[in-house]
Amino acid sequence: MIKKRGKAISFDAMVKFFMQNYNIPTKRDVEKLMEKIDRLELLIRSIDSKNAPASQQKSSISKKSSLSASDQVLSVIARFKNGIGFAAIQKKTGFEDKKLRNIIFRLNKLERIKRKSRGIYIAK
Repeated sequence: MIKKRGKAISFDAMVKFFMQNYNIPTKRDVEKLMEKIDRLELLIRSIDSKNAPASQQKSSISKKSSLSASDQVLSVIARFKNGIGFAAIQKKTGFEDKKLRNIIFRLNKLERIKRKSRGIYIAK
């Protein structure tokens, strides 16, 4: 007896079956996701620019000035004859913790400032 062959399965049908069965995303699915991600990124950027805290706005202003970061910190310290604390320097310059600590360490090493007490600095 001769067995009859069933319907020939096309390659496209087989691929479609595997993609549906194993939840493999198509090119169209990936493109839709990328469009959604782009829209979300734009939304986040617009919200961030509207609600930027004052410290970030100050830091962006200080970056535009022609003085170096060390010169900016030194000028802030020099304004206060009795010394100024770390938090106040950070508030005036808008620099992050680590950057400000490194600048103060460098200025102290170069003997441009001196430590009055812990966290209080005076320009020489």
